Amino acid sequence: MLVTGSSRGIGAATVLLAAENGFDVIVNYVHNVDAAQHVVTSIQERGQHAIAIQADIACQADVDMMFAAIDDHFGKLDALVNNAGTLEQQMPLEDMTVDRWQRVFAVNVFGTFLCCQKAIKRMKAGSGIVNVSSIAATLGSPFEYVDYAASKAAVDTLTIGLAKEVASRGIRVNTVRPGTIHTEIHALGGEPERAERVKASIPMQRVGEAQEIAEAILWLLSDKASYMTGACVDVSGGR
Repeated sequence: MLVTGSSRGIGAATVLLAAENGFDVIVNYVHNVDAAQHVVTSIQERGQHAIAIQADIACQADVDMMFAAIDDHFGKLDALVNNAGTLEQQMPLEDMTVDRWQRVFAVNVFGTFLCCQKAIKRMKAGSGIVNVSSIAATLGSPFEYVDYAASKAAVDTLTIGLAKEVASRGIRVNTVRPGTIHTEIHALGGEPERAERVKASIPMQRVGEAQEIAEAILWLLSDKASYMTGACVDVSGGR
C-alpha cells in the first residue's frame, strides 16, 4: 500500500493500521524525514515491511521516481491512498490569488491524478484506491478555504469518473470525506486551534481523530466493501 503524505496525521494513522492488517507499506513524505522514518520503524515493529520515499506529488518527476522505486522494492501495488493535501491562509475568495489556487490544486488535484494514473497501470483485479477528500467539498468553506473546498470537490468527481473507468478491471475507487479532525493541517491556515473553535457546529459536538478516518479507509479497501466503488463516504460527525 502506498499512502501519500503519511509521515503524520491521517496518513500516519492509515499506514500503521494498514500494517496491523497485513500490508507492507510505502510511507511518502516531502520534508520531515525523521517523522517518516519513525513511522517506518513503527511499521517494522508490527512485523511488516516498510520504506519511506521522499516525493512531492505535485511534481510529475517526483511521482515518476516514487513509482519506479515501488516497482524496484515491491514489484506490485495493491492499494493506494491519496492522502497528501494542502491548504493556505484563511481568507475570503475576493482576496485570493491565482497563484494560491494553482498551489492548492497542484497538490490536492493534480497530485491525486498523477498517483491514480500511475497506480492503475500497476494494479490487478482486487486492488483499490481511496482518495481522501474533505467535507469542505460539500460545505464550500466560505471566508476561509474556498479554493481548498473546490479542490476537494474535484477529487470527488475524479473518484466517480475513474471508478467507472476501471470497474470492469476489478479495481475499486472510493473517497473518504473527513470532517474536522485533530491534525496539524489547521496550522497551515494560520489557526492551529481551529478544530476546537468549530466543534460546536458539529452535530456530534466533538472533533474527529485521525484513527477514525484510517478505519474508514481500511474498511473501503477490504472485502467488506467489495460492492462499493465510486462512493463518497462522509466521516464528519454529521456535518
